Amino acid sequence: MRKIQQYVKESIQELKKVTWPTWEELKGSTLVVMLFSVIMGCYIAGLDFVFSLVVNQIMGR
Repeated sequence: MRKIQQYVKESIQELKKVTWPTWEELKGSTLVVMLFSVIMGCYIAGLDFVFSLVVNQIMGR
């Protein structure tokens, strides 16, 4: 039980040292992640479309 109490106490101390992002930084980071996700989704969808065309041509469909 003592180790758990020590762990919680040390965790709280570490959280006080953390530099939290500002609201503007958080919004900017979120926008970057969302934009990257959309771009990667479009890229993967495009590859899927092209590969399916190629496979359908090879299979004679």
